[in-house]
Amino acid sequence: MNNGGGHRGRNTAIGGGLAGLLGLVAMLFLGFNPFEEQQTATPAAGRQQIGERTDLQAACQTGADADQNEQCRIVGVVNSIQNYWTGAFAASSLTYRNARTQLFTGATQTSCGYATSQVGPFYCPADQKVYLDLTFFQQLQRQFGASGGPFAQAYVVGHEYGHHVQNLLGTMNKVKSGTTGASSPAVRLELQADCYAGVWMRNAVKTGYLTQVTGEDLAQALSAAEAVGDDRIQSRTQGYVQPDAFTHGTSRQRTKWVNIGYDYGDPGRCTTFSGAI
Repeated sequence: MNNGGGHRGRNTAIGGGLAGLLGLVAMLFLGFNPFEEQQTATPAAGRQQIGERTDLQAACQTGADADQNEQCRIVGVVNSIQNYWTGAFAASSLTYRNARTQLFTGATQTSCGYATSQVGPFYCPADQKVYLDLTFFQQLQRQFGASGGPFAQAYVVGHEYGHHVQNLLGTMNKVKSGTTGASSPAVRLELQADCYAGVWMRNAVKTGYLTQVTGEDLAQALSAAEAVGDDRIQSRTQGYVQPDAFTHGTSRQRTKWVNIGYDYGDPGRCTTFSGAI
């Protein structure tokens, strides 16, 4: 486990930027329930409120439920991620603290301030929660050209929980808020979170929540990472690339570091704070 370097305030939101899950075991709720109550800015017909543990228990009983129900699937992904990091921290004589995931629609109030769905998925270090608006995954396909698929979602969740790992290790506090640029500490922080997502994917089967991670799963994750590269987003939204405004890294860099994490399966290889990226 390694720390990085530069200071982001604890009140700054970070981020915002599964095939094979039929084998998800039916033990999602035997331990940690990772969800908080869903927050909505406007009524959302047909959306399940998931604050009640009994609601999720009733909906998510089997691997087939996880394959068919998006919320059940994300519960399994989150539990797998946190199972892995608990073991990885323990192997370094450290203690991992579970974080919670809060689903919201439209907008929500957080300890890092008021946030709308336009922010995309993010992690708030002040309350140690990951915030997800599930409509983001549709936007990822329609607006930014990702191939989609359940493991694209898993990559995004893995990335945001990578920020939680950085928060626990103290890496996040060394990155100054508002820094931008192609080699900035902010970009290095995001690329390390991408690498951590890849590390979890390599170790996901060992957590007992997945039966396999296929080549198609990895392709979905890489497509999502490529879609949210700074250069690709800038090209699509403003028609030109502005490296001095980069905050997350290029498409090439993001896929590179997901691959490094996946190839080695070792968080110690996520050395984005040293050398070229």
